[in-house]
Amino acid sequence: MATTTEKRKPHVICIPLPAQSHLKAMLKLAQFLHQKGLQITFVNTEHIHNRLLNSGGHHCLDGSPGFKFVTIPDGIPRKSVDDDGTDKLLHHVETSFLTPFLDLATKLPTPPTCIISDGFMSLFTIDAAETLGIPVMLYWTLAACGFMSVYHVQSLVEKGLAPLKDESYLTNGFLDTTIDWIPGMEGIRLKDFNTISRTTNLNHGLFTFCLKCTNNSHNVSHNIFHTFDDLEPGIVNTLSSMYPNVYTVGPMQLLLNQTPEEEKQTEMSDFSAYSVWKEDSGCLQWLQSKEPNSVIYVNYGSHTMMSLQDVIEFSWGLINSGHYFLWIIRSDVVKGESVVLPPEFEEHVKSKGFIASWCPQEKVLNHPSIGGFLTHCGWGSTIESLSAGVPMIYWPYMSDQLINCRYICKEWEVGLEMGKEVKREEVKNLVQELIGEVGDQKRIKALEWKKKAFVATAPNGSSSLSVNNLVAEITLLDGIKKLNISTINPQEVWDR
Repeated sequence: MATTTEKRKPHVICIPLPAQSHLKAMLKLAQFLHQKGLQITFVNTEHIHNRLLNSGGHHCLDGSPGFKFVTIPDGIPRKSVDDDGTDKLLHHVETSFLTPFLDLATKLPTPPTCIISDGFMSLFTIDAAETLGIPVMLYWTLAACGFMSVYHVQSLVEKGLAPLKDESYLTNGFLDTTIDWIPGMEGIRLKDFNTISRTTNLNHGLFTFCLKCTNNSHNVSHNIFHTFDDLEPGIVNTLSSMYPNVYTVGPMQLLLNQTPEEEKQTEMSDFSAYSVWKEDSGCLQWLQSKEPNSVIYVNYGSHTMMSLQDVIEFSWGLINSGHYFLWIIRSDVVKGESVVLPPEFEEHVKSKGFIASWCPQEKVLNHPSIGGFLTHCGWGSTIESLSAGVPMIYWPYMSDQLINCRYICKEWEVGLEMGKEVKREEVKNLVQELIGEVGDQKRIKALEWKKKAFVATAPNGSSSLSVNNLVAEITLLDGIKKLNISTINPQEVWDR
């Protein structure tokens, strides 16, 4: 028995928020930990599990020795999950996930060493960890600035700046108010904060959920952020002064790429379970025929919704730019309607464009023909674009996308901002600028950030050192747990 205990690897339960970008970031971290020799149990909701099977094929969740996918119920009807049921889902995360998660965790054949939880799942995972008697680490799959733009909404409340008194405050200039009291984020405006701050209801479900989650960052000893030190030095320093253990582990894909073959203890090198959307790899073949930096890649992420008129304006803006475009249009991007493009636009696509419902984004961004990225500024897309050295046109929609947009423009200087209202003339002009001389300057800056990202993930880079410290900490926790088990007197247990 003692020999079996000694040989057992540290066992981590990883649980993401059931959303595409959070899932992908957690999967990459889990894969890295597995490559380093840790045992992984990866927990998806049933809905996400089924979507991954549908998109990646029957065997995409088979895992490998030491890496297992398991599920817990969503707790809400399927239709509610599919039909923009964000508030309902988050309510059930808080109220219904604890019991099935504990039931699953207690029945695992190998006792877990710790839990790595998405920060926005912490309303039940902290309680679960306490019940199980193990630590929990929170993984914030946001930029450091994105995290702070949620965390400090509580400060806005305390200063009387949130919630908004009424909806007129959205347009009367109030959101232009400068905030100068957050260390490392000097000069940001109210409009740059997470969009939860724009509510007029202090008791709004998403508002209270997000604040409770970020406040939970003080109820754990380990907080992990998907960024790298040189990208956000001031904010990372602030975070390090706020928490006892901060790990910056980005860009995660570059860390995976850096793992030497001899260190990889996994057969999952061709991991295919990253996307809940079926990827169309045909676009890569199409890109092969295009000149370097000649194609604009357009993708609004997995949650952005728009009107059919917005889609039409984008379509004519892209065509009128005169440049090649690879355009990702999800089937559900227009709520309640099918996406029907003008017949005459379809004719133009044959010569200038490629349209798909989803694609292998990192491969696309790293293709030499890509000259720019029209994006919603979700953090997953932003850090992937920076890692590839691709400049951006940004059209933020919600959540942390506003602060990401601010940093892309003002701090990292790698993009051009588009107005909230979609107009074909502006789309045309911005695409022409980004693929042209203006874009050349942005591209130089983007390539500088790419180099810094590679330095951060090199063997002695800040992110490599940080994530290896995380592995060492988990291994230490496992050793302490084994020591505690081995020093228990069996007679004392019997007497209890």
